[in-house]
Amino acid sequence: MTLSIFQQLDTWARNLAPFALTMLSLIVGNMPLHLPYFVPLGIGLPMISVYYWAIHRPGLLPAPVVFLVGLIGDLMGAAPLGVGTLLLLLVYAIALSQRRLFFGQPFLVVWWGFMMIAAGAMSLGWILSSIVGGGAMDPKPTIFAYLMTLALYPALGDLFARAQRSFLRSA
Repeated sequence: MTLSIFQQLDTWARNLAPFALTMLSLIVGNMPLHLPYFVPLGIGLPMISVYYWAIHRPGLLPAPVVFLVGLIGDLMGAAPLGVGTLLLLLVYAIALSQRRLFFGQPFLVVWWGFMMIAAGAMSLGWILSSIVGGGAMDPKPTIFAYLMTLALYPALGDLFARAQRSFLRSA
């Protein structure tokens, strides 16, 4: 039985949902908000998305797509060229390698895993950005971005879970 063109388009669109949500999180994370002491979260929001999809549906957000998202983020100014891409690929690789540990676990276990991986990734990002910048950068924006990313993980994780249940149920 062959699928009609509309069924194929529907399946294709459903399979693009993780990429679209990751790109949306990248755009939102780089939006300048004119609030005192509030810096854009940069690569933190797409890091949540990459982590979530690497655990729950890695086939829909493969490494080349993660590379593309990271490159676009770097070109948008989320991080020095190559740093954001490297961080997203690192988060993806670690989450994928630990998928069996986190898949099907309670939310707090998955969130704790993200806390550990994001702490390492953002610390590495700060170190690499300092090296590229030629001197030690102020760590406060990185710490703020990390804490805000952790605080936003439950909301985004719930959004991704809802998307997975509704958009991707038949994909």
